[in-house]
Amino acid sequence: MADELLSKINALAKKKREQGLTEEEQKLQKELYAEYLKNFRKNFSKQLDNVDVEYPDGTVIPLKDVPKKDNK
Repeated sequence: MADELLSKINALAKKKREQGLTEEEQKLQKELYAEYLKNFRKNFSKQLDNVDVEYPDGTVIPLKDVPKKDNK
């Protein structure tokens, strides 16, 4: 699915550079980009869920449980 999606996005990008896109193709390109970004964000979030942080004292905790810094 991802390879097919990227193929379509790349084909439309190439056509856009070479000869331009119709309104229908521009709409399709935006939809494909949105779907790609949605999938990317979902997969990246899943990846981050599997990341652990190890502190110098040897404590290991999941990234989602690490306290956020207060940037003041």
